[in-house]
Amino acid sequence: MENFIHQENIELYRRLLAETTDEGKRDSLLNLMRAEAANRASPPIKCKTKPLN
Repeated sequence: MENFIHQENIELYRRLLAETTDEGKRDSLLNLMRAEAANRASPPIKCKTKPLN
């Protein structure tokens, strides 16, 4: 579910970027997109190692 929300937020920012020519708004939207992409939930890493003992 979280991945869906992140993806929808990024798509919203893309649409808004396409609609505006104001450089200040574009910079803000690009920063929001970068932050959203950085915060995207990554799948947990599963380790298949055996215990040493």
